[in-house]
Amino acid sequence: MAKKVLIVDDEQNIVISLEFLMQRAGYEVAIARNGEDALEVVGQFRPDLVLLDVMMPKINGFDVCQKIRDNPDLQDTKVIMLTAKGREVEVAKGMALGANSYVIKPFSTRELVAEVQRVLEEE
Repeated sequence: MAKKVLIVDDEQNIVISLEFLMQRAGYEVAIARNGEDALEVVGQFRPDLVLLDVMMPKINGFDVCQKIRDNPDLQDTKVIMLTAKGREVEVAKGMALGANSYVIKPFSTRELVAEVQRVLEEE
């Protein structure tokens, strides 16, 4: 059974390329365009991993990550923060909120797919 990946980003071009990459890597993919939608889709789709942008309308990625971590039903859901905000303080905040990894834009597509595989293999 294919692992499920939820892509949460408000930039159409990024969503299209991430969706293509994840499907090509064999994952089942769902999309959310803002933090509010992400929380709804997480509950219905039950992804194994969430690729989560930080800067989004309605609810930012940090808050989405925290809400995922606060929900006992989503305990096993992995989160990779994807963001242009690469300062140490943002990385530290993302990791403190429970992200499994933090990837800074722009990123290498090959490295991102490898990171998704690595995080999904973690126990």
